Amino acid sequence: MRSRIGLLRVAAQRIAGSTFASPLDAARHMLAMQGQDWASLKWSIGLRVPKTTDARVEEAFTNGKLVRAWPMRGTLHAVAAEDLPWMVDLCCPRVVKSVSARRAALSLDEKTLERARTVAENALGGGKHLTREELQALWDRKGISTAGQRGYHMLFHLSITKTLCFGPPKGKQQTFVLMREWIKKPRTLGREEALGELARRYFQSHGPATLADFAGWTKLTLADTKVGIALAGNALTTLDEDGVRYVMAADAEDRLSELQDASTRNALSLHALPGFDEFVLGYKERGAVIDRAHMSRIVPGGNGVFKPTIVKDGRVVGTWRRVHKAKNTIVEAEPFSKLGADAARAFAEAAASYGRFLGVPVAHALFSS
Repeated sequence: MRSRIGLLRVAAQRIAGSTFASPLDAARHMLAMQGQDWASLKWSIGLRVPKTTDARVEEAFTNGKLVRAWPMRGTLHAVAAEDLPWMVDLCCPRVVKSVSARRAALSLDEKTLERARTVAENALGGGKHLTREELQALWDRKGISTAGQRGYHMLFHLSITKTLCFGPPKGKQQTFVLMREWIKKPRTLGREEALGELARRYFQSHGPATLADFAGWTKLTLADTKVGIALAGNALTTLDEDGVRYVMAADAEDRLSELQDASTRNALSLHALPGFDEFVLGYKERGAVIDRAHMSRIVPGGNGVFKPTIVKDGRVVGTWRRVHKAKNTIVEAEPFSKLGADAARAFAEAAASYGRFLGVPVAHALFSS
């Protein structure tokens, strides 16, 4: 019953039926959201917060309620600011070890990295912020070469060792700040408490998901993921579908039933998700929501760049893109097969919702495959 797995995830991820009042509420629920593409990230948050806007989501990053960083597996995510320190403590030590060969290849020894840390702390202390280019230029002036990938890796290393995180946007650029100054009220969790918290919140927001999905999402050991699930206790339950054991929130079935009963129009029907959304990226195995034959259309050439997707009844049924025009924005859909008149109307509504989020008029076009 793969479509049911997808519908349960649509409900759990609050793609449908969300009552969140703020971007912070959505980020707290999701725990971490893929964040390497700024525009996609903002829409991932925005579609889960009824009637919010791009400007309001961006404001949450500007005022420090939300923050972008590398909290786990060496991938850029957005999290509620108070969650970042404990997530880094739990998940990043393995990342630090995993990139040791890369550090050596770049001739970044411990002494060099600590010099870079001292320069950054001196420059950013007292609430200051610098763009990536500004911070790297400063390192170069201090005799710490950023040539090749050295500059990026120093930023990355100082972030996964709790010195730096992204701060307020500066125009179209992101800035870096000192994590200890930017995050005013960090949560402090012991290791076991953190494992239980991570498991509970991942499966409540992403379930149904497998143990392998959770391990892949966090890059924790299988032993740690099992401990985390056990510590989450009665907050989670299991579901067996097609010979696969899934874990999800204890009330996941009830939530889906409530959404299906809420309206004859079925709020779960069709959604326009951005590229890199957690509905696709939050799982190691994606076959429950995407036919394998269509993956090449979502990630053309296997280049790691995920296109925005159309989700209908819990399945990915197409992709879409935004095209800028002089007087409006056109949202072009490319379904994998003909969707019909009802789906066309639903896609028009999804495109209009995206337009309201951006604050621009949106025209749409729906194509057959």
